[in-house]
Amino acid sequence: MRHNYIVTYDIRDPKRLRKVFKTCRGYGMHLQYSVFECDLTDAERTSFESDLKAIINHDDDQILFIDLGPAALRGERTVSALGQSYSKVDQPCFVV
Repeated sequence: MRHNYIVTYDIRDPKRLRKVFKTCRGYGMHLQYSVFECDLTDAERTSFESDLKAIINHDDDQILFIDLGPAALRGERTVSALGQSYSKVDQPCFVV
């Protein structure tokens, strides 16, 4: 079962920051600066966390996974914004 997560990070070193950003981009949709939305299986989350653990400094950096629950049960996403307006970005469609 896939779960929907908000993944956000605070990385102190610019080199590690770029690596974390590229890694997150491979697993989810970039929403805002250091915030991603990811629909992940348990195996994908484990792989994602392993990839990130290899990059970060565990004493200086922080990555949060906020579980929003099963992706199939979440319904339509509702996002409200203060300041600049939110624009929905559809994920690309891949045909295999």
